[in-house]
Amino acid sequence: MKRKFIVVGLSLAIGTGLAVEAFAQAKPEVLVKQRQAAMTLQGKYFGPLAGMAQGKLPYDAKIVARNAEYLDVLSQLPWDGFTAATSGEKSDALPAIYKEPAKFKEAQERLRGAVGKLVAASKAGNEAAAKAAIGEVGKSCGGCHDNFREKH
Repeated sequence: MKRKFIVVGLSLAIGTGLAVEAFAQAKPEVLVKQRQAAMTLQGKYFGPLAGMAQGKLPYDAKIVARNAEYLDVLSQLPWDGFTAATSGEKSDALPAIYKEPAKFKEAQERLRGAVGKLVAASKAGNEAAAKAAIGEVGKSCGGCHDNFREKH
C-alpha cells in the first residue's frame, strides 16, 4: 500500500513537471506579441514624460512618479521574448539581437539603469533631476532602437 502511494506520487510529480515545462515553452509568435505589447506599454507611459521633459506638457510630479514606477516594471518584461526561436518571426527586431547577444544585453541593462535613476529622481521630487533622468531613458531607448530595431 505504501509503495503504491509512492509510485502514484512520483507519477503525479513527474507529470506535473512535464506539463509545467511544456506550458513554459511559448510559441515564437506568442513571444513576439508579448514583447511587442510590453514595448507598446513602455511607449504609452514614457510618452508623457518625454513631453514634460521637452516642455511640451506641463510638469506633473505625480504622473512622473507613477509612470516611472510603471516603467520600472515594464522595462523588465520584453527581454525573455527575444529568443533564437523568434528570429524568423515577423517583427522589427534586427538579426543583430541574435548575433550580438552581449551587446543587446548591455542595451537592456542601460535602459534598466536609466529607469532606476528616473524612479529615484521622481521620488526625490527634484524636477530638474527627473527631467534629466527622463532624457537618459530616452537616449537608452533610442540607442537600442538604433542598433536592434528596423527603421521605418
